[in-house]
Amino acid sequence: MKSVVEDFITVLIKLLRMKLHHLHSWDVSPSGAVTLQNELRGKVLLTEGLKEVQFIAGADVSYSKGDDLLWAGVLVFTWPGLILVEEQVVQGKASFTYIPGLLTFREGPVLLRAFEKLKTDSDLILFDGQGMAHPRGMGIASHLGLWLGRPTLGCAKSRLVGKHDEVGIKAGSFSYLEHKGRVVGAALRTKDRVNPVYVSPGYGLSLEEAIEWTLKTCRGYRLPEPTRQAHLAVNRIRLQESKSKE
Repeated sequence: MKSVVEDFITVLIKLLRMKLHHLHSWDVSPSGAVTLQNELRGKVLLTEGLKEVQFIAGADVSYSKGDDLLWAGVLVFTWPGLILVEEQVVQGKASFTYIPGLLTFREGPVLLRAFEKLKTDSDLILFDGQGMAHPRGMGIASHLGLWLGRPTLGCAKSRLVGKHDEVGIKAGSFSYLEHKGRVVGAALRTKDRVNPVYVSPGYGLSLEEAIEWTLKTCRGYRLPEPTRQAHLAVNRIRLQESKSKE
């Protein structure tokens, strides 16, 4: 007999593959990538009022030291239970060198392949990276939010741009992150006396909602559970596959 949890998942699961909005070729030079970011920035919508949330996804990428292999993972969870219902991890080779501010052009193509494999549609997607807290307002959460057409937020472990005041030591404390006279995100304490994370809206939601959902999805750790679990998954599979080749 199925458990209540299994019945709940069966009723809610959406068997619709993620449909991507093809925006551009990924075969560009660094200068071309900057031009694309400037062109796409005006298309990013940051609107208040996230609709009903049933599924939340977390996305992350792991690197193989010494070569250009990447492992991209997307994990989908129920809300509010945060029960894992789907995991997709794909391997790919980066064709774009690592350049600060252009991370999406290195990680984006393989991440989109993982999203394409999903059978469960998500209402909110969390990225381990930046949203609008980016030199051109086009971090990976904003850029891929346009491709995916879903509300996204970026929750990064380190700051890319901007300055902020000191953050209180209690979980939930935050200080707005300002860049060139504009608020682009927040330094947010997700756990007492632990280093803050840097949160910014990516696409389809406000900064206040990005802060709210980051805190809602934390489960006693510094990082939100969807991206924390995605990080663990891609690193586990990378290590397993690397060990199998020894």
